[in-house]
Amino acid sequence: MSVVSGAYARLTDVYPGLTVTELAPGEPAPVGGGWVGAAALAEGGQALDAFLAWDDAQVVRDYGQQARPDVVASFGLHRYAWPACLLITVPWFLHRRVPRFPVTHVSYDRTAGRMAVRPESFACLPGDPAAVLPGARVVADGEALRAEVRAAVAEHLEPLLAAFGPRMRRRGRALWGMATDEVVEGLWYVAHLLGEEERARHELELLLPGATRPYVGSAAFRELTGPDGERLPTRDRASCCMFYTVRPQDTCATCPRTCDADRVAKLAAATAS
Repeated sequence: MSVVSGAYARLTDVYPGLTVTELAPGEPAPVGGGWVGAAALAEGGQALDAFLAWDDAQVVRDYGQQARPDVVASFGLHRYAWPACLLITVPWFLHRRVPRFPVTHVSYDRTAGRMAVRPESFACLPGDPAAVLPGARVVADGEALRAEVRAAVAEHLEPLLAAFGPRMRRRGRALWGMATDEVVEGLWYVAHLLGEEERARHELELLLPGATRPYVGSAAFRELTGPDGERLPTRDRASCCMFYTVRPQDTCATCPRTCDADRVAKLAAATAS
């Protein structure tokens, strides 16, 4: 058991599609099967080619058409970054602990919904019982801990954005806009499963208020009014996932291409179901 074990166990309880295994000191990272190391993806070679080949085949299988190479790369980055951000944001949200995971410390098997991590250091607040443990770095207050979240996510994603970016035909601001969306929408979704969606929106607004480089924009939550006067929370994405290139009529409710009237229809239908 580590300082993040409880957070990962609770994550899997509410979202069985992702399990997290913590590697002991000296234990080798898993290989073979569907496993790929984040460091290998960041190198941008054959490991990344094989990773994106899965996305390419999935689009053909599920939608009966070939996606553009840049769209395939966008799908692939999203499918890695969404769970990878949860490795950092969920322990912060639940227990106010922020682990550091450079790309050398994370492996991913998306075919089985598994991640393997090597926890070594983490940030926490004064008074946390874990503050006396090896690898702990105590920071002053909540804002300092939020800065640790932003730094930890950036440390992990930056080399991956550099590898995926050329294939996505995106650079700088567009890539970090996507990173912003992965942080916000991943935790927002999991918090909904935890029954803490409203608190998550508040915490994410503090985490990403805007002007927090390298991230682009803010958490960007807002509310719409449904047909029966109900409150429908939504947000404005900083980036586009490019799914419209595969299914133009089927954009997501937070897509910058989706007008408010369509958002209300989508959100109301989801609530009713």
